[in-house]
Amino acid sequence: MPKLKTNRSIAKRFKVTNQGKVKRYRAGGSHLLSHKRANRKRKLRKGSLVHGKQAITLRRMLGA
Repeated sequence: MPKLKTNRSIAKRFKVTNQGKVKRYRAGGSHLLSHKRANRKRKLRKGSLVHGKQAITLRRMLGA
């Protein structure tokens, strides 16, 4: 069985932590920021984890 190629578009958007969890970036923090409150923008800078079946699928696409 040949090795699976890493999905490059997924590799740019997600990272795998040392514990094997998949980290993602929050949506909505790249543009139209003038009307968003500072508290909301600060929370958008923080990463978040992917849960459930989606994490398993993404880990496979990342080759991890």
